[in-house]
Amino acid sequence: MPTPYFPAFRSRLASLGRRTTQTVRQTTLAQLQEHLRAFLPPPLLSAEDDGLNSRERIFSLRLTFECFIWQMLQPGTSCREVVRQVQSLFRLHDKGPVNPGDSAFVQARQRLPRERLEKALVATAQAAGRRANPGGHLQGRPVKVVDCSTTQLPDTEANQQRYPQPGGQKPGCGFPVMKFLVLFSLASGAVLNVVMSGWRNHDLRLFRRVWDQLKAGDIGLGDRAYGDYVTLASLPRQGVDVVARLHQKRKADFRKAKRLAKHDGLFVWTKGWQQSNILSAREWSQLPGQITVRLLRFTATIRGHRARRITLVSTLLNPKSYPAQELMALYCRRWRLELSLRDLKTTMGMEPLRCQSPEMAQKELLAYLIAHNLMRCVMAQAAAQHEVDLERVSFKGALDALRQYSNAIGQARNRKLRRQLWADLLLNLARDLVRRRPNRTEPRAVKHRPKPYPLLNQPRHRFVEISHRSDYWKGRTRNYRRLN
Repeated sequence: MPTPYFPAFRSRLASLGRRTTQTVRQTTLAQLQEHLRAFLPPPLLSAEDDGLNSRERIFSLRLTFECFIWQMLQPGTSCREVVRQVQSLFRLHDKGPVNPGDSAFVQARQRLPRERLEKALVATAQAAGRRANPGGHLQGRPVKVVDCSTTQLPDTEANQQRYPQPGGQKPGCGFPVMKFLVLFSLASGAVLNVVMSGWRNHDLRLFRRVWDQLKAGDIGLGDRAYGDYVTLASLPRQGVDVVARLHQKRKADFRKAKRLAKHDGLFVWTKGWQQSNILSAREWSQLPGQITVRLLRFTATIRGHRARRITLVSTLLNPKSYPAQELMALYCRRWRLELSLRDLKTTMGMEPLRCQSPEMAQKELLAYLIAHNLMRCVMAQAAAQHEVDLERVSFKGALDALRQYSNAIGQARNRKLRRQLWADLLLNLARDLVRRRPNRTEPRAVKHRPKPYPLLNQPRHRFVEISHRSDYWKGRTRNYRRLN
């Protein structure tokens, strides 16, 4: 929308768009833009004053973003299917033809600024936090969970250079691996921040890059990778406490501790003589020579399994303000946030990513995280409105219900009926709760048998496929080397 006399207002007025874009925008993003607009600030998806995203196009900045998120909410959706949806909507509203090729949408995704996606991730996380109950707090302090994971990328030369495959795989037989660190909110389950890197970088190096995102009063919760001296000595200096599992190589002798209770005591750790490779020489010299940490040990009993002893390390030293039972329960809740990675990688289909370039793979990962946060916003709204436990709201059930109700909301005749459908959606989410199954056994085993095909242990142009391979493969699922 041209505004030559008021250029400062152009970014705000351009979000209104033309009548064509506005009509299509109301039926994209699973036809729920009316209810999901509150999760994103309006100026975030406004057109640029000049540059790539300043022209009036069919795939405007807002429409491209909403189609991109809709694509993430529909596992396995191709760019061609997105274009077919836009074609059908334009034809439905008699707005003219749309090019059937997916090149325009692919180029529009490439023009989508990564900074806008990062801001959208922060905005959706804040929206989910406002709607969630304060159940993820410890003594009134917000708890943030940190964890790392990996995902595979398409085997292209650019992806191999940026995110190389593991060294144990033969060249041409593996896939590039992207490692990413996510910072979750324990209260809402939304992703607050993400750091992407190659698989060779350690978790602590990635965690160091999000220290600035932690605010004074926060409590960081992590596994045994984050219970190191550098983290426990650095974060309390900015008002952030840490609760993590003790690393398996560090021994804890409670006979040498200042006893607080049984298997609960204060220890004095001394800084090592070798400098940490995640800090500069100046930062390493500023660390204190000794720190006092609190260690507590408890036994986790799972029916049908051997009892497991877990030792926690924390900078929360006051046993009256932070009882041991609360710290134990807090660490047990960390596993629920790790299941959020399963929701992303398995339920939403983020494993593997499908973009062919490293830049687009990063945008695709951000789009998945934004779609995940939008789902967390809807789940938090349902839990708060009907007073149910947010952790028991099924993510898969919420995703399925959102997709099905979106079609009905898009066909509703008036706003009143759309509001009734939205209220019905939230009610169904509150009713469809995950059953409490304490100590449920879930072994990491595969029930389905593998297909009788050998492994691709050589590049495709050198691989020789043997006829009647089933005769060679039958009964020897692991003896595949002699086939090539």
